[in-house]
Amino acid sequence: MPTAKAQPGKTLLDPSNHTLIMIDHQSQMSFATRSIDAVSLRNNAALVSKAAKEFNVSVILTTVAEKTFSGPIFDEIRSVFAEVDVIDRTTMNTWEDARIAERVNAIGKSKIVLAGMWTSVCIVEPALSALEQGFEVYVIADACGDVSDEAHERAMERMIQLGARPMTSLQYLLELQRDWARSETYNQTVATSIQHGGGYGLGLIYAKTMFGGSEGH
Repeated sequence: MPTAKAQPGKTLLDPSNHTLIMIDHQSQMSFATRSIDAVSLRNNAALVSKAAKEFNVSVILTTVAEKTFSGPIFDEIRSVFAEVDVIDRTTMNTWEDARIAERVNAIGKSKIVLAGMWTSVCIVEPALSALEQGFEVYVIADACGDVSDEAHERAMERMIQLGARPMTSLQYLLELQRDWARSETYNQTVATSIQHGGGYGLGLIYAKTMFGGSEGH
């Protein structure tokens, strides 16, 4: 008979146990993306970026052929991480760029969280490579996009079959917060949820406006 303990599971993300890699959130990549609309994709990229920034998560930003083809990284990401150097690659597989490997090893976290475009190429390839090398891989599915629903869904299935763990942008933020009694991050988590959390954000506005509600207080 197992014994219940008031402690989080080891597969849950917390601010200190993972590296977030945001891959190829660029204009040219988004033009052909059909599995998610550009407004939602940009919103979710902003949500993920603000969550990582708020909780001081280790972050790697990377683009492909920025100057010659794909264009700059979304401003929703760049504006949050103005101090972070963006690694521009020629490889479709981020994991094959030695600079990425060096950065991952320097950070030293066993959990890798991925978001980017396209799911079937620029996310599948590093995900499968990292899994094979013993990393735990998480994919923020709604901060990724592909040329069709089919391409995105088959890519997600392929990664899940080999052990990757899917999640969403809002789930990522709330998993990092996890306890509303964590007052040092409470206000920013609520602010990010209101700005980027869709219906949940509207619910927060309503509760606070109508009767001064707040989670856990």
